[in-house]
This record gives sequence, structure tokens and C-alpha cells, in this order.
Amino acid sequence: MNKKVAFYTLGCKLNFSETSTIARNFSSEGFERVDFKEKADIYVINTCSVTENADKRFKSIVKQAQKINPEAFVAAVGCYAQLKPSELADVEGVDLVLGATEKFNITSYLNDLTKNDMGEVHSCEIQDADFYVGSYSFGDRTRAFLKVQDGCDYKCTYCTIPLARGISRSDTLENVLQNAKEISEKNIKEIVLTGVNIGDYGKGEFGNKKHEHTFYELVQELDQVDGIERLRISSIEPNLLKNETIEFVSQSNSFVPHFHIPLQSGSNEILKLMRRRYMKELYVDRVTKIRKMIPHACIGVDVIVGFPGETDDLFLETYNFLNELDISYLHVFTYSERDNTVAASLQGVVSKKVRAKRSKMLRGLSAKKRRAFYEQQLGSNRTVLFEGENKEGYIHGFTENYVKVKSPWNPELVNTLHEVALTEIDDDGLVRFDFVSEAY
Repeated sequence: MNKKVAFYTLGCKLNFSETSTIARNFSSEGFERVDFKEKADIYVINTCSVTENADKRFKSIVKQAQKINPEAFVAAVGCYAQLKPSELADVEGVDLVLGATEKFNITSYLNDLTKNDMGEVHSCEIQDADFYVGSYSFGDRTRAFLKVQDGCDYKCTYCTIPLARGISRSDTLENVLQNAKEISEKNIKEIVLTGVNIGDYGKGEFGNKKHEHTFYELVQELDQVDGIERLRISSIEPNLLKNETIEFVSQSNSFVPHFHIPLQSGSNEILKLMRRRYMKELYVDRVTKIRKMIPHACIGVDVIVGFPGETDDLFLETYNFLNELDISYLHVFTYSERDNTVAASLQGVVSKKVRAKRSKMLRGLSAKKRRAFYEQQLGSNRTVLFEGENKEGYIHGFTENYVKVKSPWNPELVNTLHEVALTEIDDDGLVRFDFVSEAY
């Protein structure tokens, strides 16, 4: 009988791509992959430590696995496992904790899958995480997450990712293109490029800081890969999003007009405390350039509220800055203190209550921005890629510029591209449409 393995992924698209690679390693060792809700011999939880909430969720996921099979072997890997290995090992039911470099060799750490009295830890010093392991995943049948870069050399004062993932390093151009070809051969219509800091693409392994290739060169080469209908850049730092990349995307065969650009604060004073590598004026330049080259582009923004030192006036500076900026939606993060970060010891701590209030205000602004962006798109023809899930009798999809649409469920639409005319916004905020062309 084949042993069964199940996976649960917390956090970012990068984690999803790495879980898929780890899962393929299990398959090559003869394990059968099953859903996490099913009974398995081993449960692997890929952890995240970006927010406090992700830490708390880990314990409930372990309980979930134990409820299904109390005898199952439970392994924790990923960022939280690297940052707090002994903390995870102490969680009841956890048998194995693997850090940043060990997670890709998980099968070599398994013995007879007998449960341990205490969680066994194998975690490297993070400076040893200097080699690159490529990965990609299929989030569903319609899109794949392709990892091109890992780690980060930035020293943002709130962030633990350099401690969890190590230095910035990249896949070779040849490998990325090979992975993209493999994905295209599986009839996947969209590839999302992921990494920790993908604009820094090109740095080599083992501390080699010379850029063998640039992110711009990567974009140019990927645009030539046959069989990929869409390429999407997941998130890119404003100081690394160059004019040449924006100009290329505006003329591209495959890259879609969608940029997700972290801002974190609209106050230069807070940006300095965060040790971000730009001021808000540069951010305005990026948005202005995109709007000039690609007027219908979707622009998403990451922002953190409640950072130490963020007074009411400085928060309002951020709110007003975003309100006036021609962007499409926000991802709002409430600041949470993380161990071993500079920000955790800064003065001017903002109360949890105030953080929650500011988060609510910006989420409201995001809804307003998204609605305004959708309204601007009404009457235009766009291409929709339909997804595979039946949600209360409807099928959903996204246009190239990230407008979410809905239509009565039709399984024949799954993983097809159609030209549509956007007609109206429904009560739930999603967009209705008329078909213009047949599938391709």
C-alpha cells in the first residue's frame, strides 16, 4: 500500500509554488497525494510568519490533521519553521520541523513515520540558505505560480523574511524558461511570476551579487515562450519597477496590464522609519508612468497601518495620498510586532484599537477605489480567463487587467479565454458581461 501524504499551505504564492515542488518529491518516492481533509499517513504544513494570525492558525491546522488521523506524522516547514523551530516543535502533535534549506529534502528526514514524543528540529543557520531551489505550482487548472527568485537583501525594519528565507538569489534564465515551457505544455493559460523580491532577479547563488540577468531581460525572454497566453507580475518594489519594464508590458504579447506595487506608507517620515528604498514621490512617478503608457492597467497597492510612530496626522497623510492616487485596489496589512526586528523596539507604539480603526478606513477606501476602477472599465471589451470553481451557481473569471467577472455556471467555460464586453456591476461588486467571441 502506498503511504498517503497531504499538504496545507499558509501564506503567499511563493509558498504554494514550493509546496508543489515538495509534493512532487513525495510522488517520486511513491507517496500518494490526498486532500488535507482526507486521512493521510503524513501531513505537511508549509508555514508563514508574515502576520501574527498565520502563527495562530498553525496550531488549529495541526489539530485538524490530528482529528482526522491521531496517528499521522505531522511535519512543519517554511518561514515560521525557520524563525521559531522550537516553538513549532513544542506544539502537541508535531513530529518534525524543517527550516529553509531542509524543507526540499523532507523525504530524507522521514524514518518509519512513527510519531515522536517531541518534535524533531532540523533548521539551518539562515546564512546557509544561499542556494536556489526552483519551483512552480498549479493553483488551479487555469494558472500556475512560477518561482523565479528567493530571499531578500533589503533591511525593512518590520520584516522577518530575510531571517526566514536568507539572501536574495535567483533561478537561472534557462531554468525559468524551461519551467515556463513545461507549464505551457500542461494547457495552463496563465503564469504568475513569484518570488520574495522579484525585481531583484538576477543575483546568483552562494552570495554572488552580480546580476547575471536583469528582471527586464527575464520579462523579454518569457514573452517569447510559445503557448503561454498570459504572464502576470505578482508584486514588484517601486524602486525596481523600471520605465523599460512598464514600456515593454505596454507592448507585450503575453504580459498583462496589472501591476502590484508595495507602498507600505504614504508618509515619507514613516517610509524612513521602515527603511524603505524610496520616497512617496517615486511611487507617484511609477503610477503616473503606468497610467500614461497603459491607461486601463490595474494597479494594486500594499499598505501597512499602525506602524510605530504613525500618528493620526501621518496616517491621514497616507489616507489622503492614496485617495488622490489613481490606483485600483489596496491590500491592507495591520502592523504586528515581530521578534528580532528593529521596528519591535521603536517608540510611538500604536494601540491595537487604533490599528484596527485605520485598517477599516483603508479597506473602505480600497472598496471605493475598486468600484471606481470597475466603473471605468464598463463598456470596454476585455479578455476573460474563466476559473474552475462553481460558486453558488456562478463561474468567475478575471480580465487581463484584473476585473473580476461572473456568469451563470457553465463547466465548458472552465480554463477558456473569451473576449467579452463589460456591461454592469452586480450587487456583489462583480462585473457582468456579454460574450463577444468564441473561446480560444
